[in-house]
Amino acid sequence: VGRICTAIAQDPEEVYKLTIKQNTVAIVTDGSAVLGLGNLGPAAALPVMEGKAMLFKEFAGLDAFPICLATQDTEEIIQAVKNIAPVFGGVNLEDIAAPRCFEIEKRLRQELDIPVFHDDQHGTAIVTLAALFNSLKLVHKSMAQIRIVINGAGAAGVAIARLLRKAGAEKIWMCDSKGIISTSRTDLTEEKLEFAVKAQGTLAGAMQGADVFIGVSAPGVLTSEMVHSMAKDPIIFAMANPIPEIQPELISKDVAVIATGRSDYPNQINNVLAFPGVFRGALDCRAHTITTTMYLEAANAIASLVKPSDLDREHIIPSVFDERVVTAVAAAVQQAARQEGIARN
Repeated sequence: VGRICTAIAQDPEEVYKLTIKQNTVAIVTDGSAVLGLGNLGPAAALPVMEGKAMLFKEFAGLDAFPICLATQDTEEIIQAVKNIAPVFGGVNLEDIAAPRCFEIEKRLRQELDIPVFHDDQHGTAIVTLAALFNSLKLVHKSMAQIRIVINGAGAAGVAIARLLRKAGAEKIWMCDSKGIISTSRTDLTEEKLEFAVKAQGTLAGAMQGADVFIGVSAPGVLTSEMVHSMAKDPIIFAMANPIPEIQPELISKDVAVIATGRSDYPNQINNVLAFPGVFRGALDCRAHTITTTMYLEAANAIASLVKPSDLDREHIIPSVFDERVVTAVAAAVQQAARQEGIARN
């Protein structure tokens, strides 16, 4: 073992060949936003991180380890992750509340040379975009022409909005618990300001004439009346878990497509379609970061697995158990990394 230690000391890149680093991911949380349950703390977050580790292993063959930190201080979290980074090939941030999660991810990406990925942001955004790509094919609308209402302006809502913009969406109205995120409001965070619009009012007002509703918010906030006020062939992604923004059976005859985050309804929008393949691809090509181009290519890869002949209102996205998903996403991520010049393999 002494010879191996010396070899790594002489050439730090050897650590990827001679240790577990090449196949290991840290799943890091502070327990401040556990599932939809809120700030439960690090011990109560551990079962989620253990489950995540099992998903990494089962779907992508990656060895992931739960790291539940006993601090919710931004600087302490950043320093802790930097201190343990030598062991890991990548870092998956999980269940860290907004807006703290934005700063933590941004800083870690600047200060580490391994992929850092906040799954609650970008995993959700990738799968949402994939589902929207296929939904728009069904209703014969383009990304540029539709108006999208996003309810929920936390980590997931902001990341979805950012990725949809990159994918060509031009009209996004974001709402939080106080209604439309309007330029007239004085209580907006830096992230919310990115999406402030001139319109003012409530979620109900925002929904009038909208083409798409994306909910990453709270149970029961969407009503049948709001859905009926939307444009022709509305698309509803009600992703609050475990209880969606509206129960699908209340509006199933009134919409073109409805998706949820649940497995007992069609069209489950589930992060497990994204994060195993994203990390498998990033680690295999030794990418030193993860980029928006990778997100877009991952979304395209997921969407493309639903053949045109199989695409219908109850099948807009592949099953989480579709064995093609990880391979397709990993290949798309590697190709994007090589095109951007950030792959070291």
